[in-house]
Amino acid sequence: MGEGMRAGETGRFERRRQDVIQAASELINELGVKGTTFAELAQRVGLNATSITYYFDRKDKLVTAVYEATLDWMEHAARTAAAQAEPADRLRAFIAAHVALRRRIRAGERGLITALSEIRTLEEGAQRPLLDQYSRIVGHVRAFFGDERHGLQRAVDTARAHILLEAMFWWPVWSLRYSTRDFDRLEERIFDVLAHGLAGTGQGWAPRPLDNRAWRGERDGEGDTVDAFLRAATVMINQRGYRGASVNRIAAALNVTKGSFYHHHSAKDDLVFACFERSYDRLSAVQLAACEAGGDGWSQIASALAELVDLQFHDAMPLLRTAALQALPSDERGSVVVRSNRLANRFAGMLADGIADGSVRAVDPLVASQLIMPALNAAYEARGWAARQPDPALAVKLYAWTLCAGVFTDPPEVR
Repeated sequence: MGEGMRAGETGRFERRRQDVIQAASELINELGVKGTTFAELAQRVGLNATSITYYFDRKDKLVTAVYEATLDWMEHAARTAAAQAEPADRLRAFIAAHVALRRRIRAGERGLITALSEIRTLEEGAQRPLLDQYSRIVGHVRAFFGDERHGLQRAVDTARAHILLEAMFWWPVWSLRYSTRDFDRLEERIFDVLAHGLAGTGQGWAPRPLDNRAWRGERDGEGDTVDAFLRAATVMINQRGYRGASVNRIAAALNVTKGSFYHHHSAKDDLVFACFERSYDRLSAVQLAACEAGGDGWSQIASALAELVDLQFHDAMPLLRTAALQALPSDERGSVVVRSNRLANRFAGMLADGIADGSVRAVDPLVASQLIMPALNAAYEARGWAARQPDPALAVKLYAWTLCAGVFTDPPEVR
C-alpha cells in the first residue's frame, strides 16, 4: 500500500508540475520571460506563489523546463515527419503537425510552442543542452530534403531547414487572424509556397542592385550617439535576447557610462522600441526602393529580398529580431505588431502585382507575405552559415532560393 501511495503521489506531483509548465509557457508567450512571475503563474494554476517553488525553486529552472517541453514537441514532430517516404510528404507532415497543434489549442488544449528567443540568456550549463537539442531538430528537418548531400547541397538544405522552422515559429502569431475553419486551406497554401516558391514560370534569381543605401548601418565609430546605441542594442538583443542585453553590457560595448545611456533613453524598453522603429523604417525604405527600381513584380520582390538578406548577413546594424517583442509593454508591442503587419501587407501587394503581370506564381499573397517576414527576420541567425559560403552574393542566393523556387528545386550552382 505504501508503494501504491507513493506512486500516486509521484503521479500527482508530475501532473501538477506539467500544469505549471504549461501555464508558464502561456505566460512567457504573452508577457515574455521578464513579465512572467511566480505570483502570476500561481494564479493561473490555482496555487500560491510559495507552492510554485515546490516544483521549481528558481525561475531559470522553470524557464528551462518550458523550453525543454517545446523542444521535445518539435523534435517529435520533426522525427515523425522525417519518417515519411518522400520529401513532399515530410514537408506536408511537418506543417500539418503545427497547424493541428494550433487547432487543438484553439479548442482549449493547454500548452503552447514557446518562443525560444531567450535561451541564450540562461546560464551556460542550462543553455548548452537546449541549443544541442535545437541543432538536432535542424538536422532532422534538413534531412527532409535528401540524404547524403554535401557541400553546397548541404548548405542550401540548411537554409531550407532554417526558413521552415522560422515559418512554423511565426505561424502561431499570424494564425490568430484566421478562423480554424480556414486552417485546412492555409495549410495547403503554406505548403504550396514552401514547396514551389514565388517566382513565375521562366523567372530566375536576378535581383537588381538598389541605389539608395540610406538603410545601411554605420560602421563602428561612425554616426551619432543615438545611432551607436541603436546599433549596439540591436546586435546585443539579437545575440543575447532581451534579458541578456543589459544596460551595463550595452554601455560597455560603446565604452560609455550607464549615465550616458540614461541620458539618451529613460529605460531599456524605450531603446528596444526605438530599435524596432529604426528596423522597420529601414525595411520599408528597401521595399519602396525596390518598387521604384521598376521591372516586373518578381524582379522588385527579388531585389528587396536580396538587399534585406544581405543586410542581415553582413551589415554592421542588422534588423532587430521580432523575438524582442515579448519584452515590450503591451501597448508598445501592439503598435510594433501593427507596423510589422503593414510591411507584410506591402509585400502582399507586391506579390499581387507580380501575379497580375505573370512574373509571380498564383499564390495566396497574404500567406506568402507571412512566410517572407520570418525568413527575413531569421536571416540574422544564419550569419555564421553565410560566412562559410564561397562568396557573399552566393550566400544570399542560397538562402533566398527557398522563397524563389521552393525547397525541392536546387539553384543552378548546386546541381
